[in-house]
Amino acid sequence: MSRPSSATIKTAFIHSLPILSGFLFLGMAYGVYMRTLGFSALYPILMALFIFAGSVEFIMASVLLATFSPMSVLLLIGMISARQIFYGISMLDRFKDTKGLGRLYLISAMTDESFAINYSAKLDDGIDKTWFMLLVTLFLHIYWVTGSAIGSVLTDILPFDFKGSEFAMTALFLVIFLEQWLKEDSHISGLIGLGVSALSLVIFGKDSFLIPAMAGILVLLGVFRSRLRAYH
Repeated sequence: MSRPSSATIKTAFIHSLPILSGFLFLGMAYGVYMRTLGFSALYPILMALFIFAGSVEFIMASVLLATFSPMSVLLLIGMISARQIFYGISMLDRFKDTKGLGRLYLISAMTDESFAINYSAKLDDGIDKTWFMLLVTLFLHIYWVTGSAIGSVLTDILPFDFKGSEFAMTALFLVIFLEQWLKEDSHISGLIGLGVSALSLVIFGKDSFLIPAMAGILVLLGVFRSRLRAYH
């Protein structure tokens, strides 16, 4: 594959810029969060580099400190990342001309943001589509790793006491939940998640409620699937 033209690099960079500030600041929050849990600066940097999945990385931080339960982790990560399956199906036609390591990188490093950019971008003649998608993904990856590294390092430098800031992950998912709640016309799926999780917590306790809660949510979402589709 030939090298990308300067026009292709510039176009990919411009398309990635709207994500820059968000990834940098969220990455910094992730780096600080990991340090407050007692991990060395190397952990968030390497996890940002090799996992590159924001919400999953926040969860993995807690998982690394919890009792080893591979099935719970598998189900949890599977539910969070299930949407990636549909992203991948949507991008099959666009990825067909990309071969080898480039294709592997596009698939493994695809995020919500890179999917949105690469799927919707209208490129001028002369812009290499394959290099454009690769560079957009790479720029976003760099933003995230850089933010995580800055957060990891600043934790040692800034004269603040970060003790107690572990609530950041809870706050993050609460904000995500509220955003989805406000976007949706129907709150059936949100109420199912809340209700089943609360019921499972009461029945199975805080150490064992996760798997039955996720199983119950899957079953009920399947039961109400046709009704949920009517609102989308």
